[in-house]
Amino acid sequence: MRRDTFLKSLIALGATGALPLSAWAAANVKMMIPANPGGGWDTTGRALGKALTDGKVADTVTYDNKGGAAGALGLAQFVNGSKGDPNAMMVMGAVMLGGIITGKPPVSLTQATPIARLTSEYNVFVLPANSPMKSMKDVIDQLKKDPGSVKWGGGSRGSTEHIAAAMIAQKVGVDPSKINYVAFRGGGEATAAILGGNVTVGGSGYSEFAEYIEAGKMKAIAVTSGQRLPGINVPTLKEQGIDVEIGNWRGVYGAPGIDAAQRKALTDMVLAALKTPSWQEALKKNAWTPAVMSGPAFEKFVDDEFASLRATMTKSGMI
Repeated sequence: MRRDTFLKSLIALGATGALPLSAWAAANVKMMIPANPGGGWDTTGRALGKALTDGKVADTVTYDNKGGAAGALGLAQFVNGSKGDPNAMMVMGAVMLGGIITGKPPVSLTQATPIARLTSEYNVFVLPANSPMKSMKDVIDQLKKDPGSVKWGGGSRGSTEHIAAAMIAQKVGVDPSKINYVAFRGGGEATAAILGGNVTVGGSGYSEFAEYIEAGKMKAIAVTSGQRLPGINVPTLKEQGIDVEIGNWRGVYGAPGIDAAQRKALTDMVLAALKTPSWQEALKKNAWTPAVMSGPAFEKFVDDEFASLRATMTKSGMI
């Protein structure tokens, strides 16, 4: 449907009282990305923005990157600066939940408005191309000899790759509190550290490292999925005798203080964007698994994830 036709339909619905005027989402979306450029949240936010404009449900999308503290800095800016704005969105996900658990920021995710879960993605662990290590077995052998000598590089504290590293240590008989985890503010920083050989092993969503793996600049040694990812010939941790499986989901929230009709309008916009060819191309390109969920089901999912992550992190000695 053309945007002018879509708007006429909204006007007609508004005139009949079927759709309150407050439910209209403005044409200019403001997308908060609580991470530096180059990472999974950045890629997700910009892919969603493109799908919104390609699908004619938004005229423009502007982006604001604010990295740090596992998304807590961006969350604080979003909560404090977008109250009541029916057109503001923030990318978030499992990493933010982990960061909130470990960092205890002064703002709460519950102050913002749940909109939808979009995707799930499994992590890949990689070695720099010139690493003397060749496999996850080599990493584990060194970890057992001297836990501190293995530098794990990845996202902020509490990220899925951080949790995965702690779980790996626990499963192979190493005290998880002794892992040497180096947290980076965004995927770009982590990538540079791995390429520069400044960490022993790096972890992130497969999409963030794909081009470097394919170019031979990184060696993929394990994925955190239960089975090998389609079209990606990288062994799982379970295949290698390490009973660890963990996924990384991503979603979007709306601003604090928007009403139910505005929340529904924003949700409808997002769900419409997820049906566009543009979004389908992004799923394929980035090896994302569709994991769409909205409404009360998404809100409950986030609450359950908080409880599950807290239990896992406590068991792994991270908190």
